[in-house]
Order: sequence, then structure tokens, then C-alpha cells
Amino acid sequence: MSYFSELKSKKVVIVGGSKGIGKDMALAFAELGSDVIITGRNEQDLQEAAAKLQQHNPQCSYLTADIQDVQQIYEMIDHAHERLGRIDVLVNNAGINIAKPSLEVTEEDWDRVLDTNLKGTFFCTQRAGKYMIEQGHAGKIINIVSQMAFVGYIKRAAYCSSKGGAVQLTKALAVEWAPHQIKVNAVAPTFIETDFTKAMFEDPDFHQDVLNRIPLGSLAKPNDVTGAVLFLASDMANFITGETIRVDGGWTAI
Repeated sequence: MSYFSELKSKKVVIVGGSKGIGKDMALAFAELGSDVIITGRNEQDLQEAAAKLQQHNPQCSYLTADIQDVQQIYEMIDHAHERLGRIDVLVNNAGINIAKPSLEVTEEDWDRVLDTNLKGTFFCTQRAGKYMIEQGHAGKIINIVSQMAFVGYIKRAAYCSSKGGAVQLTKALAVEWAPHQIKVNAVAPTFIETDFTKAMFEDPDFHQDVLNRIPLGSLAKPNDVTGAVLFLASDMANFITGETIRVDGGWTAI
């Protein structure tokens, strides 16, 4: 038996797929033979990532969109559906954090974080869910949330709020769309070792504080998250919905 072989020729949309864990999971799907569309705001990053995907599957491509704009979301998902013919898997990976003490958070900061991490996730899911229901066969929606949906941490009032909301959104849609056999789940990573977080961990005190909170004693790597996403997208997870898999090295088990 070849694990994940059923993902070959699946039609996959990864929102926020040009860098970091999004790029890693896109490459994994492409290597398995899935037709993948990655989306994001930076066209150069998307072009570079798509070129790597196409080395494994020439059918992979990209679309540019800012998911803080609902109209752009609708157009992005519509174009993805038109290009792919159907959508089997949607991964909502786009997310931001504006690290500030709570007393310094502005309305603009709050709106940017919530509009991307929660509002954007909902409207991407809503549009893709519409097509999945019309297709009349099972679909998979996977939201990349965070361990911060379950614990508090400094300088993350808006971020924790947005990710906690996304976990509840995952549950609500899982229940509502179960009659259509659409499975909605989430993956909640701890801090991931990527180019994006590298500068953050140049602060030795912060780095050590994070490591002290993770029983496994190290940061997660992108492929740790990718493994959970592939599992949820595969037939092995066909009776799982409304769940959040915590890829956190034990942080939230304490």
C-alpha cells in the first residue's frame, strides 16, 4: 500500500502557499501528483514557488489575491475552480501576527489580523464550500490555526483571538456541512522554524522561553505540519471532522 496515493490528481487550493509551511505542503501535494494552485499577495514569491511545484506536476499554478478583500477572495476561488474543474481540498494557511503589547494595539492592527486570520479564512471556505456542495462529492477543508487558539501568550491578543475563532469556525462548518460529506478540520502548530520566524528567534531570551514551554525541546519544522495536513486530506481521515490536530511538541499538554 502506498500511503496518500489517493491524493494523486486531487485538485488542491492552498491559500498562503508561496512561502514557509504553505510552500512545503504545496510541494508535498505536487510530489504526490495533486494539481495544486497556490495563492498569495506577492507575485514574485508565487512565481518562484510555482516553478518548483511544476517540476513535480506541470499542472500546478498560482493566483494572486489579498484575502483581506472579500471580492478578491471570491474571484480567486472562482478562478481556481474554473482552472482546476473542481476543488477537492482547500487549505487555509494565510495568516499574520502584529506582535504588540495589548495596550499598544490599534484598531488598524486588530482589523488586519482578524480580517486575514478569521474573516479571510471564513470567506475562502464559504466560496470553496459552495463549489464542493455543488460538486456533490466529499471535500476536505483544512484550516491552519495555532496552539495560540488554546493558550495565551504575550503580544498576541489579536492573534490568539483570531485563531481561537478559527477553531470554533472549524467546528461550526464541520457540523453544518457534514450532510454534504465535507470534512472541515484544523491543524494547530507551535512556533515553526522558517525564514519568516528566523529574526524573531534571534532574541535569545524569547527563543529559550519558547523552548522551555515545549516538552519535546525543539521548534517544529514545516514538514511536521505538512504531515498532519496530508493525513487530514487523505482517505485515512474520512471519518474525522470538526477536529484540531495540535502539532505543538506538547506545549498545550502541560
